[in-house]
Parts: sequence; C-alpha cells; structure tokens
Amino acid sequence: MNSVWEQSQESLHFESLKQDTETDVLIIGGGMAGILCAYRLHQSGIPYLLVEAKTICSGITKNTTAKITVHHGLIYNKLIHQFGLEKAKQYLDANTAALEEYRNLCRNVDCDFEEKSSYVYSQNSRPNIEEEIIALEKLGVDTEFVQHLPLPFPVAGAVKYPNQAQFHPLKFVSAISKDLHIYEHTTVRKIMGTTAITDHGKITAKSMIVATHFPFLNRHGSYFVKMYQHRSYVLALENAQNVDGIYIDEAKNGMSFRNYGDLLLIGGKGHRTGKKGSNWRELRDFAKRYYPNAAEKYHWATQDCMTLDGVPYIGPYFANASNLYVATGFNKWGMTSSMVSSIILCDLIQGRKNPYSDVFSPSRTILHPQLAVNAFETVVDLLTPFPKRCPHLGCALKWNPLEHTWDCPCHGSRFTQDGRLIDNPATRDLKK
Repeated sequence: MNSVWEQSQESLHFESLKQDTETDVLIIGGGMAGILCAYRLHQSGIPYLLVEAKTICSGITKNTTAKITVHHGLIYNKLIHQFGLEKAKQYLDANTAALEEYRNLCRNVDCDFEEKSSYVYSQNSRPNIEEEIIALEKLGVDTEFVQHLPLPFPVAGAVKYPNQAQFHPLKFVSAISKDLHIYEHTTVRKIMGTTAITDHGKITAKSMIVATHFPFLNRHGSYFVKMYQHRSYVLALENAQNVDGIYIDEAKNGMSFRNYGDLLLIGGKGHRTGKKGSNWRELRDFAKRYYPNAAEKYHWATQDCMTLDGVPYIGPYFANASNLYVATGFNKWGMTSSMVSSIILCDLIQGRKNPYSDVFSPSRTILHPQLAVNAFETVVDLLTPFPKRCPHLGCALKWNPLEHTWDCPCHGSRFTQDGRLIDNPATRDLKK
C-alpha cells in the first residue's frame, strides 16, 4: 500500500544524532512543513537542525495528493462570517504567497510542477457555490461560476479558480533537502526548557519548532481537544480520464480528482480516525461504475489534523510562549499550509511581525461546536473498557480490519498489529 510518490522516487538518507549539540533553531519533524522551515532558515543563514524520528517525509507527506492551491473548499464565505473580512483576506494572502513561493522554487526543480485550474464543486447546492463566489469577490478575487465539469456525474455548479498547481512532493523534497542539516532516526523523547532529549544526545536550542503533524507536547496548547484526525483514501487509476484540473467536492465526505501523468487520482470517502468507514470500497465501486475500463495501479490512505474552525494553528505553541512554535492542523491542505508555516514561523523566529500571523494564531478562541464533539469522543473512549490503550492519553484503541492496525479514535495515533507506532501524537509503541 505505497503511494505513487513512493513508487517513483528514491529517498535521501541522513545520519542519526550521535552526540550532544547546540543550535539556534531546532525543528522537530521532517515532513513538508519541517523541511520548508529548514530550507528557509538555511537560505537566511540562521543556524538550525532538523530531527526526524523515522525518515523525512515518511509520515503524512508521502501520502498527500499534492495539490497546491488557495482554494480550500468553500472556505472564504465561512471565514468572512467567522473572522471578518480582514482575517479572511489574511488567509487568502498567506496561501497566495505560499503558491507563489512554490512557483518560484519549482522553476529550478524537476518535480513535475504543473499549473492547473482548481474547481470546488457541489453536486446538489448551487446557492453554496454562489455564496462562495460573492465572498471571493469581496476579497478582490476574480472567479468564475462553472456549470459543466469533465467529471462522470452532473454538478449543481462549481467555483473555478485559475493558476493553481500540483506536483510530485517527494521529488521536490529530494531536490531542496540535499544540503540541509537533518538527522533521521532521531526521536525527541522530551523537552526540558530549551533542551530536547533524544536517545543518543541532547540538543540545546534558542528556539524550537514542533512540526510533527499532531503536536506531541500535551502540557500546553490544548491541542488534544482542539483537533482530531480524519482518515481518507486514494486510488490511482490507469486508462481512466484526463480531467485537466484539480477538483474538490464541497461536501465533507465527497471526492477529489487530479491527474498525475497518465494516472487519475481519486481521493476521499473519509471518516474520523478510529471510526468505521468504507476505506477504499466506495472509491472502487465508483471507479467500477464510471471507469469500467480502468485498472487500479496504486492505492493508499492518509490522515489529516482537523481544527475547530478550519484554519491551521501556526505560531507560538501557547499564549506567551517566546521560543516554542508549532505548525499543525492543516485540514487536508498540507502542501500549501506547510509553505505558509515556513513563511510565518521563520519571520517570528527572526523577530519580525508577519502580516498573516493573526488569523493562524494557535491561541485564538476555542469556542466552536467541534470542541464539544472532540471532548465527548475523548471522554467516551477514555471510559471504554478495553485492554489496548493508546499511550498518548489512554484512550481505548479500535481495530481497523482492512488496514490491520490499532487506531485511536480520540487523537488519531495508529499502531501495527503487533503494537509498533505508525502515526503520532503517541511517541512510543504499545506495551506488550
């Protein structure tokens, strides 16, 4: 169950840490967000180290569908109502800047970068599409209502956003990370003040960035109630269709479409990690119905940290934190949000005010309906009598029969059948 990106790119390898060391900035986590932070600090001449518990991009990044877009579902109408016009514009401008950064970097990188129009469609609600277009017009964006799409089903309408992009994420990372200061197989076990403790040495830093997908420090920030993880699925089909664009359903459990070479990637049909879902079954039924001559070349799954309000948490780890930063909660838009994280955090570390930081502040209000849902799920699973417990906060694990894993419905940690850790926020294997 490897993604198309893993099959078509060999990974770089870096040594593990073997002694105590010091640096200005320690980045914990070697996914796209951590790598981009390291790259930006490297370009700025700021001393840094990046440590990764396994190998770089071996977690969520390798399973992305690799869309680079400011078009994150029907988000802008929602942001205007939640935060007001100014902060909605901050979100738009931050992601626009991120897209431009990728565009500039990829001019000199062989990573299959392609500019494509992005479409957010609805199968049954034209008013939702029209409201989003009005919201984008308020933000100064010239978009287009589209009625007909090259998809195998009718839609009520779609918002077209031109000049977005897609790429091969592992080719990109391989190109930009060659000269970076990276230690693999170096797990941070705990943080004491400004010192990170690993199995083979201590790292003392002036500042730290936690870019571990789901933050592993529970004492501050309340991320265990501010987020949950959502698992979704991807098929890569041969002999399917060239849709010539990026397509995203506005519905929570809808599907996305994009091409990579001669493959059609269909994603979606997700569910909260640890809960029952159809896995690839619905996607395969869809493919059989609408693309009967297609053949499945690859299939894989991924999961995303979902925030209370649909906006990532990027900035100081908690209120008044002066040297500890976080990048998390990318809500299925990890590629663009990773670049946004690098832009914001590298400014903050250098003492510069960033024009986008307010809307992404991890200390913003948590008073949203999803908070009650997250708290309820946690309490229920904490009280569920079951011998296998997640070492993160003790929730009862659920067996995933199709992927043969133990999954945590509280916060999304996952383990192999024999108890080895797959996905955080847990930091260790299950007890035997």
